[in-house]
Amino acid sequence: MKLIVKIAMALALVFSVMACGNSEKDEKENVSLDDYSSKPQEKKTETNSASGEAGDDLSNKGIGPIKSMDLPDNIDSEMATHGASIFKNMCSACHKMDKKFVGPQLAGVSERRSPEWIMNMILNPEQMIKEDPIAKRLLIESNMAVMANQGLEEDEARALVEYFRQYDEQN
Repeated sequence: MKLIVKIAMALALVFSVMACGNSEKDEKENVSLDDYSSKPQEKKTETNSASGEAGDDLSNKGIGPIKSMDLPDNIDSEMATHGASIFKNMCSACHKMDKKFVGPQLAGVSERRSPEWIMNMILNPEQMIKEDPIAKRLLIESNMAVMANQGLEEDEARALVEYFRQYDEQN
């Protein structure tokens, strides 16, 4: 009986300490969904008929080091193979090609997003989530699961884009 009383008192103490949290929280701790809501875009937007996503804008290049890219018409299969390996090792814990997992489904990404946007999301996810309207929306759709910066180099991100292109062309 004494053990039960001691456990009850310990639990009461824990709950009372938890209830007395600091009400003057740092501004960084007060994150709301409003911080990630996207403002209406003035640009013309396209709708992805496969998923019904409105607000996808292929002219959106994202925020980061990649300002423009010219992709060749033909897919570089060697680069795509390297990209598949990178995807398996660095991305597949959170992303699946054919279904939503922790992060969004990636099948069709090369048709929904500009190559610059894809690379900037890979290379600069923190700033993209803060400033890019599509990235903000995806964050909310992914239950606030923030994309980790994997520290990939530009050539590795480019290989991933080629892998996504090859996957989308084949499926």
